[in-house]
This record gives sequence, C-alpha cells and structure tokens, in this order.
Amino acid sequence: MLRILFLTTALAASPALADEIWVTNEADDTVSVIDVQTLEVVRSYPTGERPRGITFSRDFKRLYICASDSDAVQVMDPETGKILHDLPSGEDPEQFVLAPDDRLLYIANENDAVTTVVDTQTRRVVAQIDVGIEPEGMGISPDGKVQVTTSETTNMAHWIDTATHQIVANSLVDARPRHAEFSPDGSELWVSSEIGGTVSIFDTATKTEKGKIRFAIAGVRSEKLQPVGMLFSPDKTKVFIALGPANHVAVVDAKTFEVEQYLMVGRRVWHLAYSPDETLLFTTNGVSGDVTVIDVATLEPKATIKVGRFPWGAAARPTPPQPIAD
Repeated sequence: MLRILFLTTALAASPALADEIWVTNEADDTVSVIDVQTLEVVRSYPTGERPRGITFSRDFKRLYICASDSDAVQVMDPETGKILHDLPSGEDPEQFVLAPDDRLLYIANENDAVTTVVDTQTRRVVAQIDVGIEPEGMGISPDGKVQVTTSETTNMAHWIDTATHQIVANSLVDARPRHAEFSPDGSELWVSSEIGGTVSIFDTATKTEKGKIRFAIAGVRSEKLQPVGMLFSPDKTKVFIALGPANHVAVVDAKTFEVEQYLMVGRRVWHLAYSPDETLLFTTNGVSGDVTVIDVATLEPKATIKVGRFPWGAAARPTPPQPIAD
C-alpha cells in the first residue's frame, strides 16, 4: 500500500533540501531567489517599482514586499511568484515589521511621516500614527507590545504602544537612523544612525541610552562608516552590523558593545539575513549588485552571488515539508 508521509524536522535539516534567500532588487523591480545549497539564483519574479523591505508570514505562505515607488505593500505567493493583492500601505513604504501574531503589519511611510498599521487578514488600515520626518527603521519587541519607528530627519526613535497605537516616548539618536533591532530577550533596542556613524543601545524598560558604538577601519574614511542593517547572532553573543559604503560588516560583542572584527563584503552593504538553519549570513550589497555569503561559525566569506541591480532587503524561506512515497 502506498503511504504518504510528511517529513518535518528531519527533512528541514537535510542538506539536500533547497532552503532559500529572497532578495529585493531596487533598480530591476524584481526579487531574486537564492538556493542556499547551491548558492545560485534559481528564480526571479517581477514586483512593483523600487522594492525594498521584504518579509515572510510566519507560515512562509505569503511574502510581503515594500514596492516604494508604487506606493504599495505587495503580497506575493512564493510558490508561484504571483502578486496576490496589494495592502493599503500609504505613500512611499520603505520598510515594515510584522507583529509576532502574524496579523498586523507596521509600515513606515516616508513621504507622509506616519506609521501605518495594516491588518493583513482584513486588508484594512487599523491606525496611522504620526511620527517624525522620513520614517524608515522598524522594529518590534519579541512580545509584540512595543513597536519602534525611526525617523531619519527628526533623528528619533519613536516608541509606540501596540495596544493603544500611541507614542509613549521619543529617544534622540544620531543623524539619519535607518534600522531598529530589539535584542532577542527584548531588554535592549539597538538603533543604527547612518550619517552619525553610530549605533545607540537603549534599555527598553527605562528607554534610556546605555551604550553607543562607533566604528573605525584602517584605510576607510570615517564618513563611509554608515551603519544600517543589524542582526543578533544565533547564539545571541554577537551583533552583525552592515556598514554601508564602508563595504564591511562589523562583528560586535553583544554584552560589551566592543567591535571584535570587520568582515569585508560587497559594495554598499545594506541588510542581512540568515539561512533558515542560521549557519550562513547573507548580505545585500547595493552598488556591486551581489550578495556575500558568510559562514557564521568561522566568520569567513564563503561566496559572492550576483543578483539584480541594487539589492536591498533579504528574507529567508525554509523548504516546506515534501510528501514522499513509502
């Protein structure tokens, strides 16, 4: 008798499967799909104009894309590459963050100076929150109770209560904050300031600054040290920080805030994503039009993958369980 089995954990861990990294290409209006096993682009799909932010639903059945110049957040079926529908995003959506409940999407509308909150199921706007000028960086606490929007021109991190959709605090940071990242336990907020060349660390309980990181690389001018995307390491001991036109990723001790080393990557590194098994780190390098692959254990570059023009955002998708005959 033919019996259909679905492999879950064991299958997902198998090196023979094709986990994926999805990359937005600003200048091509596409997303490139990288096979994590072969480290090659295996597919690409058209999107709206100037795609930037990208994230998957928790079940990986929907892909959200900020099509900035189309004034739309698009919802794509990753199985087919078909755009299913647009969400009411407001003008110039650049970045967003999905709540842990997988339902509410918080969107930065740069031209409108608002954070738009959209219910992904009803496709309706739940709230619009006035923030500072040119919002972009978006973070949400692990428990989903606090959302942070950074405003590039106002130089602030705005702390938003997700229950009331009200700003409860504003924290000044250095010039042009581009990204906000909560620590895995939610006790800290890290904010990168691109033009200021710093990363500010806040205690989330008191919303006070507890540290600031500055960068220095031999042979690289200080004005090129422009931190943007950040990710905590899988073991939570380090933070990887993309340094933009410095063409390096900084490796920072998450406890002492000291820079341990710098990893050379492609030109104009924007954002970072882990492979689903968290053994590889992928960096989007805008000017060189490629992705650098770094071995997380050894911190050694493993490969460079050519994608589209001006890659910006990246998101991982594990291989779904596959039926096999028994």
